[in-house]
Amino acid sequence: MTNDSSLSQNWATRFFTIFAGQAFSLFGSALVQFALIWHLTQETGSATVLATASLFGMLPLVLLGPIAGTIVDRGNRRIIMIVSDAVIALSTLLLAYLFWSGAAEVWHIYLALTIRSAGGAFHFPAMSASTSLMVPDKHLSRVAGANQTLQGLVSIVAPPVGALLVAAMPTQNILMIDVITAIMGITPLFIFTVPQPPRKVEHASAPQPSFLKDLGAGFKYMASWPGLLMLGLMATLLNFLLAPTSALMPLLVTKYFKLGALELGSLDSFFGIGMIAGGITLGVWGGFKKRIVTSLLGIILISFSILAIAAAPANAFWMAVVAMAFMGFMMPMVNGPIHALFQSVVEPGMQGRVTSLVSSVAQAMMPIGFLIAGPITDATSYQAWFWVAGILNLVIGLSGFFIPAIMNIESNHKAHHPDLPEQPSNPEASVAEYGD
Repeated sequence: MTNDSSLSQNWATRFFTIFAGQAFSLFGSALVQFALIWHLTQETGSATVLATASLFGMLPLVLLGPIAGTIVDRGNRRIIMIVSDAVIALSTLLLAYLFWSGAAEVWHIYLALTIRSAGGAFHFPAMSASTSLMVPDKHLSRVAGANQTLQGLVSIVAPPVGALLVAAMPTQNILMIDVITAIMGITPLFIFTVPQPPRKVEHASAPQPSFLKDLGAGFKYMASWPGLLMLGLMATLLNFLLAPTSALMPLLVTKYFKLGALELGSLDSFFGIGMIAGGITLGVWGGFKKRIVTSLLGIILISFSILAIAAAPANAFWMAVVAMAFMGFMMPMVNGPIHALFQSVVEPGMQGRVTSLVSSVAQAMMPIGFLIAGPITDATSYQAWFWVAGILNLVIGLSGFFIPAIMNIESNHKAHHPDLPEQPSNPEASVAEYGD
């Protein structure tokens, strides 16, 4: 990882200025997401349409992930973030024009969601991989906590603000807010540099490894970590089950609970409150010594939140609110330990590929989940998929304790990768113990 002595004393100025710009951009994106999903809910009332919208917003992340990660590790991460944000802003601007002219159709929204997702497929690994090179090792956990807090705050603030905006202004005006916040996110990247990871070169005159070789190195790195592929499979199954519950929530609120945009926004807000509380708790407690135990217990407890939503009577919306808050509380317990594990042991020059590959594997089954959950919901009940997801999620969480590759993920990774083209910028990181 990053050698603290290689960073200037004012590293925080650079990083948190970029971080603040990205925070504004994230908030604008959350407003757009709420506005578009609400528009589709009101205009179509179809679970299949909502599931299809989520599908188009997810496919680029799955299909482009390995390619994007390789490009991030080979290219200039600062330029990649600028271009990604600019393309997303341009697609939003064009969609705003279509709404303003009255020509916007459902397929236009699908296309915009696809472009935004493609931009995110490049931006997320670029920012994630750059963080460990901009922030001293001793502050990485604090920065991870700041990211969890930011996501929680966005979950709290964006939905009610989005609900108020959709009632007060046309959709195109909300989309223009996202264009403005995207500019705020890009601006710091024109001011500050973003460090690049060092690359191992056998001879000064040796050519850079080919794109395909670098892409293959990412797969080889993952294959050398027995627990990583098993964890990716588990994440794939969980996302297959859980992602449709989020896509179907607007219909559950409007058709089953007979409520409106403010109530839908409140679910996301309480989820965010729970997420902040969970992040703070994990930061103080630290989780179990064996990180994977914390994550598996979090998965199990999230299952009960989903089942509570499925079992809630139509006149007991408060049960869904409490369940969402508890689910938010447990999310940092699931994601935090795994994120800390990866960030502490994955070499800086591999982080773009590893981040993208893990994300792609985790999201690969989500599109199939959307395609299956939508028609099932339309044909049965609004709670049906929540029952399916809750029960199977519980089974997966429990089974993890009986899979050696998962339970030993912190100790079954090869400490050395001499055949890879990159080396960690801090030599000590390559021989560090992976357990607590």
